[in-house]
Amino acid sequence: MNALASESLSDREKSELMEQIKQQVAVANANELITKMSEKCFRKCVVRPGTSLDSSEQKCVAMCMDRYMDAYNLVLNTYSARIQREQDRM
Repeated sequence: MNALASESLSDREKSELMEQIKQQVAVANANELITKMSEKCFRKCVVRPGTSLDSSEQKCVAMCMDRYMDAYNLVLNTYSARIQREQDRM
């Protein structure tokens, strides 16, 4: 979108557009998270790929995904707190 097009949008339209973009970014981030988590945990836990996972592989994948999500949330919360502190300083 060029500068002239964005100037012709009302405040409501700009707000709606920004909300749509935020939602699309959130979906893309969630998809990337799931893909990376699945790839890493599969590589770590599944040593003999077959038609199904045995119980130890299932447990390993579940624990790996839990740890991955814990680490992701820790990084996300730390980053969000840092951004908030930076904004408060301005």
